[in-house]
Amino acid sequence: MTSAVVVGGGPNGLAAAALLAKAGLHVTLLEAAEEVGGGTRSYEALLPGLLHDHCSAIHPMAVTSPALRELELERHGLRWRLADIDCVHPLDDGTAGVLMRSVTETARLLGADGNRYRALVEPSVRHWDALAADTMGPLLRIPSHPLLLARFGLPTTLPATALARLFRTPQTRALWGGIAAHAFRPLGRPLTSAIGLGILVAGHAAGWAVAEGGSRSIAGALEKALREHGGTVETGVRITDHRQIPAADVTLLDLDPGQAAAIYGDRLPARTRSAYRRFRRGPGAFKIDLAVEGGIPWTHDRARHSGTVHLGGTIDEIARGERDVTAGRMPERPFTLVGQQYLADPGRSVGDVHPVWAYAHVPNGYTGDATEAILRQIERFAPGARERIVGLGATAPADFAAANANFAGGDILTGAKTAPQLILGARPALDPYTTGLPGVFLCSAATPPGPGAHGMCGAGAAASALRHLGAA
Repeated sequence: MTSAVVVGGGPNGLAAAALLAKAGLHVTLLEAAEEVGGGTRSYEALLPGLLHDHCSAIHPMAVTSPALRELELERHGLRWRLADIDCVHPLDDGTAGVLMRSVTETARLLGADGNRYRALVEPSVRHWDALAADTMGPLLRIPSHPLLLARFGLPTTLPATALARLFRTPQTRALWGGIAAHAFRPLGRPLTSAIGLGILVAGHAAGWAVAEGGSRSIAGALEKALREHGGTVETGVRITDHRQIPAADVTLLDLDPGQAAAIYGDRLPARTRSAYRRFRRGPGAFKIDLAVEGGIPWTHDRARHSGTVHLGGTIDEIARGERDVTAGRMPERPFTLVGQQYLADPGRSVGDVHPVWAYAHVPNGYTGDATEAILRQIERFAPGARERIVGLGATAPADFAAANANFAGGDILTGAKTAPQLILGARPALDPYTTGLPGVFLCSAATPPGPGAHGMCGAGAAASALRHLGAA
């Protein structure tokens, strides 16, 4: 029987393993931690029963993922849940940019910018089912829907600050800037609109969903799908040398390129080894988990009903902060994302005490304590929030890296999303999942389409492995 080994049990490794097992391979997945999930883990950190997500928390790209749909994760207990409002970006004057699932309702709330916003996203939202496979896979290939992809793709090439000029109001520009900032890149760089537009269009198609029972439910459903098709999982197995990997017809690595280079060393072709060692890391994340009695008392009422709240002020302020963290400087007011997943999934709360997840963009490898900076950003738009906090825990960049080696320096995206790395992945190649070593493939978020709990990097690598086996 044809065999496969997958090293790394994040959502991409799990998706790759499950898809290969579904295709009839005998699959073994090896995970260094004591549980699978990578960034899609959850835990009770502050109070018994109060559920916090470790890293990945809001999943607009996952709900419509072709890989997750193919694996029918709903049969394995995965349930998506939506808050009343997807995202709110408050400003200091008490106004806010508000993102609803409905394009029409969002356009109405954006006022003078409504028609332009609708023209930007609505055509792609209408055709997202057709677009998803083209946009969530390698870009260097012949697309299935070239005209649709061109219509979607042209604006993504722009710097986010350039696309912001389409809008007239500071509220819409700030809302757009906060969404574009998910790329962890200076917003004046080319292609910094790509990730933001992908999030917007996918979110309007399916909502900014959370997984019922925490992000760990995504990993749990993927593991069940893998086991359903005969795959096995071994946890607590840390691979540091290729000789530790059991012999198999194909090997897939849910690892960052630096780890792949260290494990295979001189066995990799020189060009691949050099590219993997040069792979650029992005800024880091500093996260705090809060137990908040009664929830955050946001000044803007709609923020009290929103699953995600972006704290960064105007787009100019966000752009300055992203330039600083990329240059290795800690901003006084870092761009901060707040997750209120309990609004969609009330079972995460304990009575009137609610779990709040918040992280700031910080320089890669930042060794300071950003807790106070995050709390100041929250208080800026929710005076009195501190008085409601009954529990607090912090996850620094080094803690992210210790829990998941792919997150070196706190880089939770597994690599800087520069234009070359966003398009090509870890090395220049027509197939970004190949390593140049026959039968060995890279399937982490360092490969297209990049970070998220969508599993599409794993799906792309699994398809490459199956093509290799068919040609062997």
